[in-house]
Amino acid sequence: MSRKWLEREGSRWVEQNIVTREQYTKLLSLYPDKQHAIGVLPVLGSVLVGLGLLSFIAANWQTISPLWRLLLILAVMAGLYLAGERLLRRGHDKLGIAVMGIGLLAFGGGIVLIGQTFHFVAGNSASFLVWAIAGLLLTFLYPSRYLFLLTLAIFHTAQVYSVSNFQAFSYTGAVLMTVGLGAYLYKRSDSLLTGLLGLSILFQTVLLVALKEWALMWVLVPAMALYAAGDWLQRRERLASLQTPALVAAYLIGVFLVLFVNERESSYLEEHVRANAMYYIPVVLVLFAISVYGKWKDRREISALEWLLFLPVAYFSSGADVVALVLLFLFSLYVLWRGYAEEWRFKINFGTVLFLFSTMIAYGKLTWAFMDKSLFFILGGVLLLMLSWLLNRRRRRFLDETEEG
Repeated sequence: MSRKWLEREGSRWVEQNIVTREQYTKLLSLYPDKQHAIGVLPVLGSVLVGLGLLSFIAANWQTISPLWRLLLILAVMAGLYLAGERLLRRGHDKLGIAVMGIGLLAFGGGIVLIGQTFHFVAGNSASFLVWAIAGLLLTFLYPSRYLFLLTLAIFHTAQVYSVSNFQAFSYTGAVLMTVGLGAYLYKRSDSLLTGLLGLSILFQTVLLVALKEWALMWVLVPAMALYAAGDWLQRRERLASLQTPALVAAYLIGVFLVLFVNERESSYLEEHVRANAMYYIPVVLVLFAISVYGKWKDRREISALEWLLFLPVAYFSSGADVVALVLLFLFSLYVLWRGYAEEWRFKINFGTVLFLFSTMIAYGKLTWAFMDKSLFFILGGVLLLMLSWLLNRRRRRFLDETEEG
């Protein structure tokens, strides 16, 4: 909570007799106005000095001997880490973490510069993984969202570099990212970072499936694994942050089936979409059992209906697009129903968006081929606005009644 916000709102509370003047004073005392010793001028001065040194080094880099280059790189990294540690000890947390982050970036830049200086030839993404491991260690030593996100970005850089330059998927990098950053989040209730990690796992799965030219349905296996893992979490916010990316991935694949399955030959579906049922179906059943057991222990059996999105409709010989469209509508209606039943604003908003999107997909699917394109967009926009108005009206009324209750 911001002290300025409390000062502004607290005075209004006193005027409306919600709290007394004494209570308002006590609340303000809980949020002291912190005075930072570091001013703006020293920070700007250090930035200008740093930029000057960088420009000087860049202009004279070729004339510096390899040994001095190495020593210079090590000195810059060590100086940044020491400066960050000193700032943290003095209580300047944000500035200290920022300097630590610059040190981590300097470490990656140092790896590249050392490789160029001594003409090392990379045969894989090992150098980027060393950089990512350094970020992982730094995140554990100095817990911070900024360092976590920076490390996550480095893991992605390593994976994309490996796939694009060597046509090889780094299983080591994927495991380190999942296990390392997952262990960091295990005892920390951070829904945002949990959701981002889930999205990162799915993104790397897409890279693996595309590189190996596997069937599209294999993307759903890690999505189902994330969903099942979420059923064993206790806090509702963390559960949603881990399961939402999995459900979004399944929803998007359903959209793909609705829009394109009837335009593809069956041989294309068999080769690029349908996974081998002999291996795929047992995996789905095992993950479904794990998920349902977790729901049963937490008395959330009704949420097993969310598995509608994971039904393997691609195995239908005909009408797979229609079945997928029906499942999209059923899922969006289910999310809306559970949002109202649980009085959960996130689910109400999420279900509203899904229902509107499903309606537009169905509208486009049924009318695009024969309707005039200008009329298509006009009627589609009117339909979307009407549905949005009705759903938002119902949502606001429900939330207002809930708050009053």
